[in-house]
Amino acid sequence: MKNEKLNNWVREVTNLCQPDKIYWCDGSKKEYGHLMAQMVLEGRAIPLKKRPNSFLFRSDPSDVARVEARTFIATKTKEQIGPTNNWVYIDELKQTMTGLYKGCMKGRTMYVIPFSMGPAGSPMSKLAIEITDSPYVVCNMHIMTRVGGKVIDLLNNGGDFIQSLHSVGAPLEKGQKDVSWPCAPMEKKYISHFPDENSIWSFGSGYGGNALLGKKCLALRLASVIAKREGWMAEHMLILRLTSPEGRKYHIAAAFPSACGKTNLAMVQPTVPGWKSECIGDDIAWIKISPDGRLHAINPESGFFGVAPGTSYQSNPMAMDTLRENVIFTNCALTDDGDVWWEGMDGDKPSHTIDWKGRDWTPSSKETAAHANARFTAPASQCPIISPDWEKPEGLPIDIFIFGGRRSAVAPLVMEAFSWDHGVFLGATAASEPTAAILDNVGIRYDPFAMFPFCGYNMADYFQHWFDMGDKLKSKAPRIFYVNWFRKSHDGKWLWPGFGENSRALKWMCERVDGKAGAKKTSIGYLPNESDLDLRGLNIPQKNLRELLRVDAEVWKAEIPKMEEFLSQFGERLPKRLRNQFDELKSRLG
Repeated sequence: MKNEKLNNWVREVTNLCQPDKIYWCDGSKKEYGHLMAQMVLEGRAIPLKKRPNSFLFRSDPSDVARVEARTFIATKTKEQIGPTNNWVYIDELKQTMTGLYKGCMKGRTMYVIPFSMGPAGSPMSKLAIEITDSPYVVCNMHIMTRVGGKVIDLLNNGGDFIQSLHSVGAPLEKGQKDVSWPCAPMEKKYISHFPDENSIWSFGSGYGGNALLGKKCLALRLASVIAKREGWMAEHMLILRLTSPEGRKYHIAAAFPSACGKTNLAMVQPTVPGWKSECIGDDIAWIKISPDGRLHAINPESGFFGVAPGTSYQSNPMAMDTLRENVIFTNCALTDDGDVWWEGMDGDKPSHTIDWKGRDWTPSSKETAAHANARFTAPASQCPIISPDWEKPEGLPIDIFIFGGRRSAVAPLVMEAFSWDHGVFLGATAASEPTAAILDNVGIRYDPFAMFPFCGYNMADYFQHWFDMGDKLKSKAPRIFYVNWFRKSHDGKWLWPGFGENSRALKWMCERVDGKAGAKKTSIGYLPNESDLDLRGLNIPQKNLRELLRVDAEVWKAEIPKMEEFLSQFGERLPKRLRNQFDELKSRLG
């Protein structure tokens, strides 16, 4: 490698972590095949007879998800990261982690992964290096990012890069037998971000976003800080293209908290006659102002890292078709005929599987066969409706932003913001129920812009950044909407069928952008009249539709103290424009 900065850093990490070997990844299929074959031989990976080039992994039961309590952002002052993040002073965190890193890769191979978030060479992309001692991480990064090839060329030509260091934190003494999923105890797990120097240090976990550092760590926590610094946006958003029967293309970016149907909407199959959808991304969007003055977005990832349980041909047929081959499954159940299974999959439950902990499982077992956070890692290019333009280096122009949450009452099916500022307020006060309670008068969790766990700096400043972007965009700003697919009747039944039928709300949004659809002004936003929604072919009771579009002022008034409590944590730093929007809502409610 001709990049001296990179060579020096690799030497530093080598001296600190003391691996037995160093391997520079090239991103080739041969490399992927070799590493996977090695893990099969070692008993870490299980080949799946039913899915070509697909493998099942089982994690240690202590290492199954992101660990927010062990996720840290290190800055000079606590005020920089605000009340929603775990803060540690830079020198203190580095001292702790340097101690953990000493000799942590003994007995292991250190892999150097050169990768790009976004198409390599795009002005909207970022180059990065992940150093890891996990071959499982290397193979996942092959799918989730662009590894090697053009990235190596760009680095050799002096390209700058983001540093990300990862170790499972389980050194091997000479002759010591390895385990199938090495990791460190919970108290030694650290997922740390140093935004002032654009670096990530992760130790102790081999799972998901704790270890695949291009994902939430880089693409959101670190990128959100870089985006603020450089004047763009890093958002927890899906991106899709909706095309009308006349051929008009609309690009939509939507932010939902977890378990609110983000991946399902990213791959929606419209039920409205003549409308077509294409997927561009299911999780993260990097959005910049282009020379035309509009916001353009790219999906910085190259794969899907999705939750398996609940994914089915009913909920998301395009995801299921994406998973036919070349997939890494983690913590799913293994069927007797050599396939994966999880709760919520189509068809009858198998009479017997091996569960995610490697134990016999039958329908009478007390625990689930697949872990609730079981995952699939699959190439985005395999999605049957992936857009032919999904890797356009200049990105795609965004017409619509959508926010939403899981609320059984309060929020209507769909509404449009009065203005950009009002839209920012809707995003800042997005909330979801953590449980399937029938009425959401208790237990809701505010998740602004679906970024609560992922904003790498003070969220009050993040709100201000959205206002600043709107000021730059002026009349070219996307329109902002809010949706709630999860409204329930008083007896606890879903009022809206969801899935492909959600395209009916999307169609109304597109027609609002073009000035073709009506709306009524309410105290909370513009709502469609019942006749404004295209309900052809949908058998929905009139009373359900009326309830879906009803605004109950008293229920909304009951929300005000909860909003007040949430916003008050930001103190004087909360933008006045956001406070004004809150005051205006109170005034409209009377």
